[in-house]
Amino acid sequence: MENNPAAGQGQLEQDQWVQELLDLSEKEQVTPKQLSILRAAIDVFAEKGFSAAATSEIAQKAGVAEGTIFRYYRTKKDLLLAIVVPTMSRMIAPFVLRNFSGVLDVPFESYEAFLKAFMVNRLEFVRRNLKIVKILIQEIPFQPALKEQLTENIFEQVLARVTAITEHFKAEGEVIDAPTPAIIRFTISAIAGYLLTRLVLMPEQDWNDEAEIEQTISFILHGIGGNG
Repeated sequence: MENNPAAGQGQLEQDQWVQELLDLSEKEQVTPKQLSILRAAIDVFAEKGFSAAATSEIAQKAGVAEGTIFRYYRTKKDLLLAIVVPTMSRMIAPFVLRNFSGVLDVPFESYEAFLKAFMVNRLEFVRRNLKIVKILIQEIPFQPALKEQLTENIFEQVLARVTAITEHFKAEGEVIDAPTPAIIRFTISAIAGYLLTRLVLMPEQDWNDEAEIEQTISFILHGIGGNG
């Protein structure tokens, strides 16, 4: 594969996460070759997963010799752990929460309005950062350090805010009087299932996102059982 500078620049413009990563890396004086390796590793890991990814392919995509990777990182696992995992854990918490915080902090007039804002926000985030999300989905079960960082830096913050919102609408009578953790697990599972199907498993389908979001929210709020 040829190293196409124009295509590489286009990729950076379309990938906000990588652009912010580059800005951070420049401050930390990471070399241009390391940045190229990082961009290539994200692409290859997202497409093939860690196990199937070859350092030779990463090197070719980065426009460097394969030996250059091993000058920085002894093994492919070191590349994942030393670049992708620590960088994601350092970068992704503020990045994930930046736009999300608006959804979690704004008072909503109903639980349904909150769910709709939540789903629209996360659909846009995942759509714009699909490569990173794919790496997270693939590697979290196998990388305890990444799982720990995401739990501490993201999940706990998000869970605290979602818990407060859910408790508020329970008090208002809009949510059933069931254990809040169970309500949140069910709600997040339904939303995550839609996002995973929409963007990862069946992206080629002719999706009507507005209708799908409304239907998912209706299932969450009212269930799928018949009247009988």
